[in-house]
Amino acid sequence: MLNRMFVDHPRAVGESYAAHAQVAARFGLTMIGAGAACLIHALIPGLFRSTGSRAVERLSEEMVARRHAG
Repeated sequence: MLNRMFVDHPRAVGESYAAHAQVAARFGLTMIGAGAACLIHALIPGLFRSTGSRAVERLSEEMVARRHAG
């Protein structure tokens, strides 16, 4: 059970638990920041015009590259 919860997925993508936690946390923080920018953009359309889409694009490219590298 513990292996399934903490080890199996990081191992499947070629990372240690710590490395996977670091990457996942960075992705999450990036998405939170981009989400906040999108919410501000909803209220003031002149601000953060492409912040959300750039973040999604950058994270997608990195995720695809990691998938092909692993």
